[in-house]
Amino acid sequence: MKSTNRKCIAAIPLLAMLSIPVQFAAQDRQGHNDDKHHQYQLIDMGTFGGPASLVNPPFNVFPAINNRGTTVGSSATAILTNSYSNFFVCGGLDGLVPNVFHAFALQDGSAVDLGSLAGSGYCSDAAAVNARGDITGGSEIAVIDPLFGINQLRAVFWEKGAITDLGTFGGNGSFAGSINDRGQVVGSALNTIPDPVSMFDWQIGGSTMGTQTRAFVWDKHNGMRDLGTLGGPDAAGGFVNNPGQVVGWSYTNSTINSTTGLPTTHPFLWKNGKMIDLGTLGGTLAGSGIDNMLGGLNSNGQVVGLSTLFGDQGCTGSLNGCVIDPFFWSDGKMIDLFSSTSGGNPLTANAINDAGEIVGAAAFPTQPYDAYLWNSGVATDLGHLNGDCYSEAWAINSRGQVTGISFSCDFSSMRVFLWQNGAIVDLNSLIPPNSSLQLAVPMAINDEGAIAGVGAPPGVCSDCVNVAGHAFLAIPTDEDDRERPAAASSVQNNAVQDNQRIAAPLDGDASRKIMREVHARIAGLHHRFGGRN
Repeated sequence: MKSTNRKCIAAIPLLAMLSIPVQFAAQDRQGHNDDKHHQYQLIDMGTFGGPASLVNPPFNVFPAINNRGTTVGSSATAILTNSYSNFFVCGGLDGLVPNVFHAFALQDGSAVDLGSLAGSGYCSDAAAVNARGDITGGSEIAVIDPLFGINQLRAVFWEKGAITDLGTFGGNGSFAGSINDRGQVVGSALNTIPDPVSMFDWQIGGSTMGTQTRAFVWDKHNGMRDLGTLGGPDAAGGFVNNPGQVVGWSYTNSTINSTTGLPTTHPFLWKNGKMIDLGTLGGTLAGSGIDNMLGGLNSNGQVVGLSTLFGDQGCTGSLNGCVIDPFFWSDGKMIDLFSSTSGGNPLTANAINDAGEIVGAAAFPTQPYDAYLWNSGVATDLGHLNGDCYSEAWAINSRGQVTGISFSCDFSSMRVFLWQNGAIVDLNSLIPPNSSLQLAVPMAINDEGAIAGVGAPPGVCSDCVNVAGHAFLAIPTDEDDRERPAAASSVQNNAVQDNQRIAAPLDGDASRKIMREVHARIAGLHHRFGGRN
């Protein structure tokens, strides 16, 4: 399906051809007997005394789980927030979870409270963990930001339980997200140079009295390094891979465009000490890792993200209404995944693995919104669970296993799915009966097939956005040859789905409308589970 009459999508905040079928290629690459779905052991993270805990997005690109199963996130304590609490690391923006959250590390089935820089009454959040178990994220400090009247935020690094303040470039805040196995941390930090269009102070805080936001890379030996910009005053760091390459986004100037209401912003790839402008799909705004503009970076320097199109189509003075397509960048070339893919039209690009496989949601000729797996220009429809109408993939590992969310036809419920070798299954059917959680949103999958995410108490996820949930870790067992009945029915689910598919109009309008609903649901779910939008 190729569309030439695409219309608008919802506002997206600034901060994501092989000759043989993709699934067979993935099976050959794995070298495992993965034709059958494992049973899973479920670990319910619980909380630190409050009502909720969570594992953070973006999905599988920081990541929040390493291959040893160490999982990081944040959990509510019994301490209530106050008027000085920083919304960026504290839950309960809407008052449903008005508690101080602390970063946690889940190891060997036990959750460790990682604390904060300023003690128990201050919030912290763990965003990523590397193979060694080093963790990075953010923490409040006991100093008030004079611009906003709330506690300042600092990028932090945990090593063997000890917390380190990574500092700033002299300004009032910093935050770290991604970490590689070499211990390099990437994030954003403020300096002291006045900047009315600061990515942090203006775009997030709404103040024109802020200072410049700069992308950084930090390690224990060299401290915090400013990566520069693409010509404008600001840049932000998104992801870092094991070779030490960094992806982020940067202003190219400080002039606000009438179409988007923002300065021109391009994604960059920083390597060998230089910042490379990756360009856009013709518009003035593109990025990889910009908050809800999900994307990713793999170890080969390939990048996925989102971009506006020529003339900033659909934009009317803000991001509301903008047509934003997913892109794939490799070896100096950016392609529009929506318009250059066979099999379907990708609408999102949520993650990429080292084999260059991409996952997200796409419009297909007979299905308006399903999870896809992209490989060398071809998008494979992964389907959705029996009884549902839509799905979106959030994460993929090096073995080609994919996890995501399957949505009911009225969007009132959602379930975590696992896809491998052509079969999709409800992860809830693979965990022990009478488990403490109904698994709702997956955030990451490691190369051993363990999945981390957020779940809700059983029976309440018919309206998932109004409950407080718990972080979970689902670990595959070693019972390779024991296939549960639910796993066998996953193949039947695919057959049933073929009779339930809904024809998609060729102009793609219905698919983009569904995307707006799906992403609103996910944002609301994570928000009410204790996360930030």
